[in-house]
Amino acid sequence: MTTATNGKTPVRRETFSSRRLFILSAIGSAVGLGNIWRFPYVAYENGGGAFLIPYLAALLTAGIPLLFFDYAVGHKFRGSAPLAFRRLARPAEALGWWQVLVCFVIAVYYAVIIAWSSMYTIFSVTKAWGEDPEAFFMGDFLQRAGAATEASVSLDFVPGILIPLIIVWIVTIGIMIAGVSKGIARANAIFLPLLVVMFVILVVQSLFLPGAVDGLNAFFTPSWEALGDPSVWAAAYGHIFFSLSVGFGIMVTYSSYLKRKTDLTGSGLVVGFANSAFEILAGIGVFAAIGFMAQAAGTTVADQATGGIGLAFIAFPAIVSEAPAGQLIGVLFFGSLVFAGVTSLISILEVIVAAVQDKLGAGRTFSTLIVSIPMAIISIVLFPTTTGLYVLDTVDGFVNQFGIVAGALVAVIVVVWIYRKLPSLREHVNRYSSFKLGGVWFILAGVIAPVVLAYMLVTEIIAKSTESYSGYPLWFNAIFGWGMSVALIVFAILMSFVPWSAKSKLNFDPEYDAIRDAENAEADSYTKGGQR
Repeated sequence: MTTATNGKTPVRRETFSSRRLFILSAIGSAVGLGNIWRFPYVAYENGGGAFLIPYLAALLTAGIPLLFFDYAVGHKFRGSAPLAFRRLARPAEALGWWQVLVCFVIAVYYAVIIAWSSMYTIFSVTKAWGEDPEAFFMGDFLQRAGAATEASVSLDFVPGILIPLIIVWIVTIGIMIAGVSKGIARANAIFLPLLVVMFVILVVQSLFLPGAVDGLNAFFTPSWEALGDPSVWAAAYGHIFFSLSVGFGIMVTYSSYLKRKTDLTGSGLVVGFANSAFEILAGIGVFAAIGFMAQAAGTTVADQATGGIGLAFIAFPAIVSEAPAGQLIGVLFFGSLVFAGVTSLISILEVIVAAVQDKLGAGRTFSTLIVSIPMAIISIVLFPTTTGLYVLDTVDGFVNQFGIVAGALVAVIVVVWIYRKLPSLREHVNRYSSFKLGGVWFILAGVIAPVVLAYMLVTEIIAKSTESYSGYPLWFNAIFGWGMSVALIVFAILMSFVPWSAKSKLNFDPEYDAIRDAENAEADSYTKGGQR
């Protein structure tokens, strides 16, 4: 059923069938690869147990307030990131497209890491990496088609990466075509519990390894002097921004699928604390395993501790090779990476699909295919090559800082200080929420968060301007780093000038909101009645 409004037929927007499914989907988006392979090392490097203090401060003073900010924008204006910002203010539309394009870039390389993880899940059974996991990963696995020893552009494909990457895209596209309730919500309802169960088993298994206590001592022993270092606090805030999926359209999009009478702040608190709980659980499991490896190698935990790709595909395979029941640990660890990666990838893709749906007034299947197929082609052509790792490293290093951080900073400044929308957003959130926002939220979201974001951005600009990122050639960083970052802004502005479909109601109003919710309620009632 649709209702004619001002002579135009509005597109019926999908909704999460329950608040529980929204929470599961939001947690699934937040709990990604970074929770498993980034947080433990960041915490260890920045004061160990003492890092939990700035981490908690960052969560409460910036992470959750910005999460509420994204929820408020998406839920009040009922649209994808570009449509929500367009309804907020006409010139703000480009902010939404900036977030969409950031998600486009991230999704293209994020799928590759999921493909790596899926292969290493299989490798764990036979310990295919042999005696030297690093040589295997950098040589046989990533450079099987040739010996690329420096950053360059090559189209020498690596079959061991190409095939699983194609499978990842096929599975993900299938989930996206199924829609919000039947695809995204259902996938998260299956994958997220599996992820938690697998990781709990992994943690328990790791805790019984010899040397696990040494690893936990290294992880939790506080270095109190670190609290006086501004870089430690910046690391805490930086990690929280990336971990909670704030600032690049995901939570704006997801919250737009919520029913009107939804407890936004209660949902946000559950998502924020669940994400942090999983990160601490990941730290326990990872460092218990690292403690075992240090004892087995006769070295210290500091010698074995690493993060990111090095932890996942070099350090952990070495642990699997030495640990009792190592195959089980490997399957659980890399399987967890796959599930965490897929739940995050579908949330990233949804930002783009929803934006295309709104802009063109197109159907779900068409919008998914027109978005996903080109992205899959770029991903398949660019990354499963002998030099794909260098491209991935550079793009990731720049898009996180000059895409997510810069985009979040500009969005907060525009919404809070230029258009003065924070009071109306607070009023909207408080209407049905259990935890009411007050003046403190104004200070946290409107002052503290932008100050921290600005500090992080300026620091990164100085760092990346004074020395070549990762030692790569200047031309390489200029194309895949600085060039990509500038292109995001240029294309975002250009996209804001593309005409909207007549089906997209740009002048949003509460009456239309009520009509849409009534239609959705009627459709949901009809569906449930038919099922009965």
